[in-house]
Amino acid sequence: MLLLHDCASPAGRPADLAAGGLPRDVVWIDICNGEPGEIAFVEKVTGLHVPDLAELSEIESSSRLYTENGAYYLSMPIVSRGDGGDPMSTALGFVLTRERLITVRFAELKAFAAFQERCGRIDAVHRSAVGAFTGILEAIVDRIADVLEAIGVELDAVSRRVFRDAPSGAAKGKRARNDADLRELLRQIGRAGDLASKIRDSLLGIGRIGPYVATIAKDWLPHEVQPHLETLRHDIASLNDYDGYLANKVQFLLDATLGLINIEQNVIIKVLTIVSVVGVPPTLIAGIYGMNFHDMPELAWTWGYPYGLGLIALTTVAPLIWFKIRGWF
Repeated sequence: MLLLHDCASPAGRPADLAAGGLPRDVVWIDICNGEPGEIAFVEKVTGLHVPDLAELSEIESSSRLYTENGAYYLSMPIVSRGDGGDPMSTALGFVLTRERLITVRFAELKAFAAFQERCGRIDAVHRSAVGAFTGILEAIVDRIADVLEAIGVELDAVSRRVFRDAPSGAAKGKRARNDADLRELLRQIGRAGDLASKIRDSLLGIGRIGPYVATIAKDWLPHEVQPHLETLRHDIASLNDYDGYLANKVQFLLDATLGLINIEQNVIIKVLTIVSVVGVPPTLIAGIYGMNFHDMPELAWTWGYPYGLGLIALTTVAPLIWFKIRGWF
């Protein structure tokens, strides 16, 4: 999909691939899962190279931030579907010149939709190529902040389930948790940790892009845009701190949940141990009196059979009482 924007109206307009050039008011070209014909059209009318997914996925800084023929090529990883489903990390690329901004992406991103909705209400600063670039970065940061807040709320709910709420299936006031609850807690913690790590990569990418543009383009960068880039830098720093806090909380909750699983396993082993120990004395007595020797004195007793049954019952109950006194169950 290829859309052309003048940053004055919310909706972009499709490009006419048969045209020999771009309308003069276009400052932003948005390519989402671009087809070969659309890529070729953009390269022809702008004279700029449009990077593909492999180029944008490079992780070294020299491949993510560089200048070529007067254009700034910038790329970063970004999370899509961060508020549900299966979050995934994809590549996002910018090609920035004084006159025009080209964005290259491979997934629908809510930050882009949010910025497009604001296009009709933004000031004149954001209606230039570098203004649109700054506005998109601001929308991405706002979106990341919302996702991090959602992760924090989810982890708070997990924390309540782990440490405060009486679990479902509790019996006689005990804090026993069933396997399904613990598995679900592990899944929630794992999803939150995975999403937080992906967001950290996005913040790192934006944290590199902003200062790079502010430094290398300072000669022609409008003075009105520079405060926005400085604000972005502070926002990213605070979000990085919050993301680190969430990562520590994920690790803490993971350790706590695994500790609860170990406790549950220990309880199971303890019960099996008690059952096996309780069953040994009665088995021993039944084995002795099941040998049927002729000279066994108890064979001639009138009450020998009740005596054997009583001894078996006594040796069954006595270990249970002992374990109860010791607090094993």
